[in-house]
Amino acid sequence: MAYLVADVVSAGTLTGSPQPTLAADGLTLRPWRSADLPAVVAAYADPAIQQWHCRTMDESEAADWLAAWPGRWRTESGAGWAVTSPDDEVVGQIGLRTISLPAGFAEISYWVLPACRGRRIAARALSALTTWALGSLGLHRLELRHSMVNTASCRVATRAGYAAEGVQRSALLHPDGWHDMHLHAVVSC
Repeated sequence: MAYLVADVVSAGTLTGSPQPTLAADGLTLRPWRSADLPAVVAAYADPAIQQWHCRTMDESEAADWLAAWPGRWRTESGAGWAVTSPDDEVVGQIGLRTISLPAGFAEISYWVLPACRGRRIAARALSALTTWALGSLGLHRLELRHSMVNTASCRVATRAGYAAEGVQRSALLHPDGWHDMHLHAVVSC
């Protein structure tokens, strides 16, 4: 059966080029490296990251997580970046956790290491990734979801221009039970 609309972004768009490094208002978003393992392990040992991302990682799991990102780029199913300071220290992560090129859609996730919070790192990284994903990549819609009680993530989304679209009731199981999720999105003009 033929579709009546063309793909928003053609298959092969990601695999046809290397994953870019993006400038983000004093930060850099770069592809993950195996040397970033200690930062990933430290991040997933943080209780707040565990709470909102619903997971932990030991060194072996973190190594697998890092090793999976190039394959996700090649299969055009996801893309992840280390968010780094000017001296290339990992301060957070941001990623297109799911991508549908034909639909022109991606869902975003992010976290910031505890010692680096309060500097608008996530909002700056989100703004840079949004500009690239809607502009250079050509996606039409980006979404992010966060627990309704994660007010910090709501501030990040709002600062980066993501409109609140509604509440998904009892949408995600967290360690402390089911959470209503706040949906934010931005669309290209």
